[in-house]
Amino acid sequence: MSVVAETGVVLGRDNGVLRIGLNRPHRKNALDATAIRTIIEALEAAAVDDDLRVVVIEGHGGHFCSGADWVASNTGTADGPRGRRRPRTGSVQRRTAVQAHRLIQLVTEVQLPVVCVVTGYAAGLGCQLALAADFTIAAESARIWEPFLDRGFSPDSGATWLLPRLVGIARAKELLMLGRELTGTEAEAWGLVHRAVPDTQLATAAEDLVARLAGAATVAMGLTKRCVNRGLELGLVEAMENEAYGLELSSRTADFKEGLAAFKERRAPRFEGR
Repeated sequence: MSVVAETGVVLGRDNGVLRIGLNRPHRKNALDATAIRTIIEALEAAAVDDDLRVVVIEGHGGHFCSGADWVASNTGTADGPRGRRRPRTGSVQRRTAVQAHRLIQLVTEVQLPVVCVVTGYAAGLGCQLALAADFTIAAESARIWEPFLDRGFSPDSGATWLLPRLVGIARAKELLMLGRELTGTEAEAWGLVHRAVPDTQLATAAEDLVARLAGAATVAMGLTKRCVNRGLELGLVEAMENEAYGLELSSRTADFKEGLAAFKERRAPRFEGR
């Protein structure tokens, strides 16, 4: 376990699982630039780490993530009559591309299954993290919320791309433009999360899922994720070309050979992620 206290992120790994803990409870785990960079670097390293098989993102202190920390992001340096320097024009546009947007992009592109475990609030950027993950397990009491318009600004971090694809345009507008909050139970019913469970069962349900993913054929799993996510923007022919590419690679793995052997021997496969 590696505790990165100064960044508000706790990193650890065990048995092929990278665990990313959001640990800024005084801000309901809102992510400032330093925390976002720490997670980005962890995901970039995970993308090329042959020993990893699953990524888990979870919050500490009762909440998953209340979004980007706008208070920290807009605290300038002492320079001027009010003690703060106004950011240069275009600051938000430049920062967002390499911070929140880069984070969501990595969650969708890393060829490992990403699991989010949601308690309390998943709002704004925290909501997008939960939506972009391959599997999100939420406590029934969790709160899924897009608070952008309630704060007077428009959505970011992939909200307008992810939501219509998950719940359709009408419901996406209800969440984004009317600011409707959903419980974990409602989020499951709407198709926003993989599963909602009673709060007391969340940890067990999450670990059961993580164990299953950690024991899967990792290369084939990653290629399947890639095909599904990229296929959202492709026609049928292009999507099948991607599938053929994935099939070519996955059929060369040791896990493919093990899967065939297990089928012939009528036993459960013992995949090693290679």
